[in-house]
Amino acid sequence: MYPNRNGVLAAAALWAALSTLVAGCGGGSSETSTEASPSAVGCPAVLARAKEAVALAERTDTTWNGPTTGPEAVADKTIVYVAQTMTNPGVAGVAKGVREAAAAIGWQVRVIDGEGTPAGIQAALSQAVTLRPSGIVIGGFDPLLTAQQTARAETAGIALIGWHAVAAPGPSTSPRLFTNITTKVEDVARISADWVIARSDGDAGVVVFTDDSIAFAHNKSELIKRQLGTCPGVRLLTTENIPIPDASQRTPQQVSSLVSRFRDRWTHSIAINDLYFADAAPALRAAGRPGEGPPFNIGAGDGDPSAFQRINSRRFQAATVPEPLAQQGWQIIDEFNRSFAGRPASGYVAAVHVVTAENSGGATSWDPQGYREAYQRVWRGE
Repeated sequence: MYPNRNGVLAAAALWAALSTLVAGCGGGSSETSTEASPSAVGCPAVLARAKEAVALAERTDTTWNGPTTGPEAVADKTIVYVAQTMTNPGVAGVAKGVREAAAAIGWQVRVIDGEGTPAGIQAALSQAVTLRPSGIVIGGFDPLLTAQQTARAETAGIALIGWHAVAAPGPSTSPRLFTNITTKVEDVARISADWVIARSDGDAGVVVFTDDSIAFAHNKSELIKRQLGTCPGVRLLTTENIPIPDASQRTPQQVSSLVSRFRDRWTHSIAINDLYFADAAPALRAAGRPGEGPPFNIGAGDGDPSAFQRINSRRFQAATVPEPLAQQGWQIIDEFNRSFAGRPASGYVAAVHVVTAENSGGATSWDPQGYREAYQRVWRGE
C-alpha cells in the first residue's frame, strides 16, 4: 500500500528512461536538486490536475451540505471526551466544539487529558469508563492501544465515537465504534501534496514532518509522499519523524539541521499537523529564512488558530488543510444522539479545504456555514 525501496528504484529507473527520451515528465533523486528549468521538469498533466484540484479546494463560497434530518434530542445524557493530548490543537479544537454542542442539546461533558503517552491515554480512558457516561469520545488516538479499556466500555454498554481514531470515516467494527469523525485522510494527503505541486509548478524539494507513533499520522504521511511521487520533478528530501508531544523540544533543532543540510534545495514542507510549523518558526527565523518562504509550508491538518495567524501574517506557514474542528465537535454530539435514538450514523464527511492568506479573510478557523442552525433544527424536530 505504501512506497517501498523497490517502488523507489522502479520510479528512478522509469525517470532515467524518460529523461533519455526527453519525453513527458522529469525529476531527480530525493536529496539532490536538478539544474533543469521548471518548464523542463515536473509533469504537465499532473500539474494541470493539481492546480484544478487546489483551485476547487480554495473556494470559500460553500454552504452546509451535511445532515438536515435526524432524531430529536434525547434528554439527560453525559459524554466524556478522552483526549490524546490537549496540547494537540486539533484535539483541543474538537473538544471545544463538543462542549459547545452539548450545551446546545442540553447534555453534560467532561474532558480527560491523556497527555500524549500510552500510559496516560489508557489511564484517561479507564477513568472515563469508571464514570459510566452515556458515551465516550476517542479523541485522536488509536483505540487498539486501549483495547482492554475499550472492551470494558463495550461491555458496559457505553457508546463509543472516534475522532481521528481510525483511518477511515464512518462506523468501525474492529475496533467497535458507532462512527469515526474525520475528513478522508486520502483527500487531505492528496490536496496538500497537490498544493506543493501546483505552487512549485512541479519543481520542489520537500521535507515531510510526521509522527509515526500515531498510525493515522503515519498513514497520512505515506499517502502524502505517494502523491508527491506522481510528479518526479518534486523531490522528497527527507521525512522527519517527530512525536507530537516532543515537537516543541525536537523540531527547532531538527529544522536547524535541515537548513544546514539542504540549504536552497529545501523549498517546501508538508506536516501532518500545523503545530510543527509553530516550533519550526524560531529556527527558520534564526537561519535568516524569510517568513513568507521558502520553505513554503503547508499543514495537512488540523487548522488551529495559531496556524491561521501564521498564514495571515505570512510568517513561516503558507497554507493549511484545516479540519472544520468546531463542526466536527457538533457532529460528534449529533452522532451520539443518533446512537441513543437507535438510528444509524449520518455518514457525513466534510470536504477538504485549503486556506491561504489570499482566501482566509483574516479568520482564525474554518467552518462550513449553517451547521449549528441545521443541527439545532434537527434536535428540535423541525
